[in-house]
Amino acid sequence: MKIHWLFASITAVALLSSCGGDKPVSNGTGWAINDPKWGGFESKAYPGQETGPGLVFVQGGSFKMGAVEQDVAYEFNNIPRRVTVSSFYMDETEVSNEMYLEYLYWTLRTYGGTYPEVYRKALPDTLVWRNKMAYNEPFVDNYMRHPAYRQYPVVGVSWLQAVDYCKWRTDRVNEMILIRNGILNLNTQQKDADNFNSEAYLVGQYQGNVKTPMRDFNPDNGNGMGQRGVRIEDGMLLPEYRLPTEAEWEYAALSLIGNNPANGEENNLHGKMYPWNGYSLRDPGAMGTEWHGAMLANYKRGVGDYMGVAGGLNDNAEFTAPVKAYMPNDFGLYNMAGNVAEWTADVYRALSPLDVADLNSYRGNVFSTKSLDEEFKPVEKDSLGHITYHSIKDSEAIGRRNYRTANNITIGEEMDSTSFSKVMYYKSDAKARDTDPWNDKSLINNNARVFKGGSWNDGPFFLAPGNRRFLSEEKSTSFIGFRCAMTHFGSPTGDQTPAGKSYRSNKKK
Repeated sequence: MKIHWLFASITAVALLSSCGGDKPVSNGTGWAINDPKWGGFESKAYPGQETGPGLVFVQGGSFKMGAVEQDVAYEFNNIPRRVTVSSFYMDETEVSNEMYLEYLYWTLRTYGGTYPEVYRKALPDTLVWRNKMAYNEPFVDNYMRHPAYRQYPVVGVSWLQAVDYCKWRTDRVNEMILIRNGILNLNTQQKDADNFNSEAYLVGQYQGNVKTPMRDFNPDNGNGMGQRGVRIEDGMLLPEYRLPTEAEWEYAALSLIGNNPANGEENNLHGKMYPWNGYSLRDPGAMGTEWHGAMLANYKRGVGDYMGVAGGLNDNAEFTAPVKAYMPNDFGLYNMAGNVAEWTADVYRALSPLDVADLNSYRGNVFSTKSLDEEFKPVEKDSLGHITYHSIKDSEAIGRRNYRTANNITIGEEMDSTSFSKVMYYKSDAKARDTDPWNDKSLINNNARVFKGGSWNDGPFFLAPGNRRFLSEEKSTSFIGFRCAMTHFGSPTGDQTPAGKSYRSNKKK
C-alpha cells in the first residue's frame, strides 16, 4: 500500500509539473487551464462587473416595501411587507432629451431608408403637452428638440417605447466596449440587419469589422491558435439595460444606505417617507448654508402654485427641471421624487404580502426562449438584426417545480376571484378586454404598467416612493419619464468579496 501511495504521489507531482508552474490548474481535475496541450478549457480571472455609462451601483438589502402614508383612497393596493432586493445598477438621472435624441438619430440613420416605421415607432408623443384650457403649444414642437431643454427629462414616451430604448442602449454600450478593448473597429455605416446586436454577436450571427479577435485555445481550432469572438464567459459584455422592477425602484428611491449603521434598521421597520430623511419638503440644513430651506423636489405645492413667486421661486421649474436639479439621495440618484414620474417593469395589480415573492418581487414574467432550427441553433436574425424569441409552451414546463406555464402575470388570481387584484380601477380598451382573462371581473388588464414617484404635476402625496399608479403600456403623458437599470452579477457588495466575507471586514483589508 505504501508503494502504491508513493507511486501515486510521484505521478501527481509529475503531472502538475508538466502543466507548468505559472499556468492555472483546475481544482477539480488538476489539468492545466488555458492550455491547448491539455484540451484548451478556458477560465480567466474576473475583476468584477464594469459600471455601464450613466449608471450608479445600488447595493441591495432588505426593506419595508409599500405605502407608509395614510391610504386616503382606501385602495389597499400596496400593503407594507418586508422584501429583499438584489444589488443592481440604476441610472443616475432620468433619461434626458439629449439621450433620447441620440437614440432617434441612430434609428433614423440605420433603419430610415428601408424601415422608416421603426423611427416613427420610436418618436415620443409631443402632443402630450396640449391642454384644452392652457397655452402649451410652444412645447409641442420645442420641448424635446430645443437646446434649452437638452438636459431635461424626456416625456411622451410610452412603456413600450422605453423598453425599446433600453434594448438599443444595451447594444450600443456593448459595441462601444468591444471597440474600446480593440476587438472591433469602429463602424458607423451599419444599415438594416447589418448592425451590432449583443445577442446576435454572441450566437455568431454578427461579426462586425474585426480588429483583434480573441485567441481560441481549443486544439481542434488551429491547434490552439485559432481565433474567436467575445463570449459570455469572458465577462466583457454587460447585461442588458432594462426598466427597473417596482421593488428595485422603490428601494433605490428610499436609499436606506444613508441611515446605516446607526438607524437603518429603524427606518426599515417603521418606514421612511421620502428619499430624504424627515417629513419636510425643504432642506433642513444649517442656517446660512447654500441648501438651507431649498426645495428638495420639483412638485406642485397647491392649486395654481407650480414654482412659487417671482424673485423667490421655490423649485425654479413650472414644468420639468434639469435631470440633475435638486440634491441626489444617498445612492447618488437624482429626482427619485418629483420632476417626472417613472415607468417600472411591473404589471399593475394591488399588492399584499401573499401576492409576491419576498426576494426580487416582480409581476410580469412571460417566459420565452430563443427560436431554434433543426440543429438546435438560433434561427437567422430578423430584418432588423435581432434574435427572435417565442413564449415557451406549457408542455415544455411539464415536470418543473418552479413554473408550469409561460405567462405568469395572472398567477394566483385564478384561486380567488375576490382578491384585491379585482378592484375596479381602470377602464380597459377593446383589445385589452379581449385578451384579459379577468375582463368579466376586473377593469385592470395585463397591459397596465406601474409608474412611481411624483412629478411636476403632482402634489406631495406621490413624492413618497411607496405610492404607486398605473397606465396602459402604450399610453404616455407629459409627466411620466423613465430611467434604466441593470442587473449586477457577483458579490452583492459590488466587489469580488467571497461569499461569507462581510463588506466591512473586506474594506478593512
